[in-house]
Amino acid sequence: MLSVIEKTQQIEVPEIERKTGIDIYATPAEGIGGQLRQLPEDFIVKEIAEDFKESKDGKYLILEMTKRNWETHHLIRDISRALGISNRRIGIGGTKDKQAVTTQRISIFNISESEIENLHIKDVNFKILGRSNRDVGLGDLVGNEFNITIRNIDIERDELESRMKLTSNTILEMEGVPNFYGIQRFGARRPITHLIGESIVRGNIEKAAIDYIAKAFPDEPEKTQLVRRMVEDTRNFAEGLYRYPLQLRYERAMMHHLHVNPDDYVGAFETLSLKMRKLFVHAYQSYLFNRMLCLRMKKGLELNRAYVGDIVCFKNQQGLPDTSKYEYVTENNLAGMNRLLRHGRAFVTASLPGYRSDFAFGIPGDVESSILKEENVPLEGFKVPDMKKVGSTGQRREILLKVKPEYTIDDDELNPGKLKANLRFSLPKGSYATVVLREYMKTDPIKMG
Repeated sequence: MLSVIEKTQQIEVPEIERKTGIDIYATPAEGIGGQLRQLPEDFIVKEIAEDFKESKDGKYLILEMTKRNWETHHLIRDISRALGISNRRIGIGGTKDKQAVTTQRISIFNISESEIENLHIKDVNFKILGRSNRDVGLGDLVGNEFNITIRNIDIERDELESRMKLTSNTILEMEGVPNFYGIQRFGARRPITHLIGESIVRGNIEKAAIDYIAKAFPDEPEKTQLVRRMVEDTRNFAEGLYRYPLQLRYERAMMHHLHVNPDDYVGAFETLSLKMRKLFVHAYQSYLFNRMLCLRMKKGLELNRAYVGDIVCFKNQQGLPDTSKYEYVTENNLAGMNRLLRHGRAFVTASLPGYRSDFAFGIPGDVESSILKEENVPLEGFKVPDMKKVGSTGQRREILLKVKPEYTIDDDELNPGKLKANLRFSLPKGSYATVVLREYMKTDPIKMG
């Protein structure tokens, strides 16, 4: 009889996910397929924030904001314009999906309740919670609650129930799902971010720049693919500026710099924000992490159990993993570490490699070292001497995303003759809902975008 992990390895993973280092599922059930986000209301997200004590006094007005089909930063820009204030006076705990209905807490400095009561923006509602002497920031976000509807499912109800039940039971038994970096980390239609990061780490800044500007992917519009290939083949940046779609503003900014400053590829990257430049290197680390996690699973190492050689971190005051504080698992502390894991006080981690990384030993260490060897990762390259402030010392990330999904099944009123499934679950900040959804749907990530 095949084990669970052997069954999962027989399920084909979409090629686009393989490109991001993910080549395995954690659950053995066949996928239900289906489609996400036919309506914004099919993807409901509510922020879980740390206890925030509002009062009647304070420089900051605290609001609960519910938006429908809005990109967070565009909405903040429009709110600031409507109020006639700088967008720096608006504080948020995190960005939220656009094609969704999302609820989150925000703060606005030095604004009155009446100004909010007179603020009307389409598909946005504000609820005044009170005032505070501090703003809302990234540290206030603990996690998110999800209420997601998967529509257009074309299998019989009994079969759908069987697959949903098996997937849910497997997740509950594992206490969660692999804590992969989802496709959004790499680019859903153009998964290239990690490839740019790899070239940067290997010191090939020219290749990184040209690939970012001009490497075409099949899920892009055909016209975009054609003009990218033209620039890749000719390095004719003037023609590229004329023909590239205006929405490709980052590529256009880099091309403009190279048109004016030939061969200054570092300078081309400096037209982008420091945050975005760092994202390339972080995405390469994320790819390596995904590969390590997949290999760990294939070797039969359980995600909710520590083994000799593992590196374990501990929870912080919010109950979240604090990867800045960790300890090696040895024969002497193995039993104690696994007790802490069972009580949610510790978390097994894997490497996001950098130039000062600590690595596991024993069997977990073999997993990490084999991926580094196979990928020929130049750890010293993470210093990135050619690009200031982009380097990374490396860190650890927990391998198990704890989640307890609940589901219901019903007829799909938007697609007659088809079924829909509703999933409800909560996740900590920094994790991806798609890595839960992929275990149920087992389909092309483009349909999950």
